[in-house]
Amino acid sequence: MQKIRARMQTTQSGQKSYADLRRKDLGFVTDDKVFLKVAPMKGILRFGKKGKLSPRFIRPFEVLEQIGPLNDNLSYKEKPVEILAIKVKTLHHREITFVKVLSQNRQFKEATWEREDEMRTQYPELFQQ
Repeated sequence: MQKIRARMQTTQSGQKSYADLRRKDLGFVTDDKVFLKVAPMKGILRFGKKGKLSPRFIRPFEVLEQIGPLNDNLSYKEKPVEILAIKVKTLHHREITFVKVLSQNRQFKEATWEREDEMRTQYPELFQQ
């Protein structure tokens, strides 16, 4: 097992070093031209073509301004805006209160149910009324 692990580690490090030589960080400045990548979805006709012939990238767009570096995982932190509803669930003779929270940049139908105690500790300003 140790020999197998050592050989796998050697192979993986070799592949990583080879890939790192060809990898480059993307950086854009104002007035650069970039293509927008679109993901093909089944059953949706995009840009007049269907199936394999649908474009993967669309026309070059001009970069107007640089806002800042992107996160590595391209995620963002949602900030709750308001509490829409409250409900109490009973689990094993214990009552747990849930609140329906509407987050910033979300529609009404995308509101989520969260535990009230967790929301009170993280966002006490939502409960001051």
